[in-house]
Amino acid sequence: MADVLVLVDIQRDYFRGGRMPLVGPDDAAERAGNLLGHFRARGLPVIHVRHESLESDATFLVAGTPGAEFDSRVIPRAGEAVIVKHHPNSFLETDLRAEIERHPDASLVVAGMMTSMCVDATVRAASDLGYDVSVVADACAAPDLEFAGTHVAGHAVHAAFIRALGDAYADVVMTADVVSPPADELR
Repeated sequence: MADVLVLVDIQRDYFRGGRMPLVGPDDAAERAGNLLGHFRARGLPVIHVRHESLESDATFLVAGTPGAEFDSRVIPRAGEAVIVKHHPNSFLETDLRAEIERHPDASLVVAGMMTSMCVDATVRAASDLGYDVSVVADACAAPDLEFAGTHVAGHAVHAAFIRALGDAYADVVMTADVVSPPADELR
């Protein structure tokens, strides 16, 4: 059984100067790039997911804009699947499930943006579909949020969503857990 890396929406609008900057996107993208390098070096499958907003009033990730492009640290290579989606759930109205099924009995390793929206929706859907899922906490990022006059800092948003995913939907891991060789490989 092999792992499949699913990188969700690591796109330019989530970085400084973009239309929806998150808290800590550069650190998350750096770690996602490390995951990507690890999977590539081992010949393991990688799936890139890109969100394209189609709504006429969309304010970010608008198809055809620079902000909708992948961050340079996670640019897909030839042979790596790219799934374009229009909803937070990466499985909804896409070929993601079919792409994953090309790798029977695969476990999913998920990282990306935003922890509180598309990563959350994708991980929950994957779990509901019966996949074994790990979410790489330090390779994800979230925004500051506000509700009813209460400001919630992005790091707290991220922590709350990661904790909730870890309760029932996924194993929560860190990049080092994935890219470090197991102890038996060090001998």
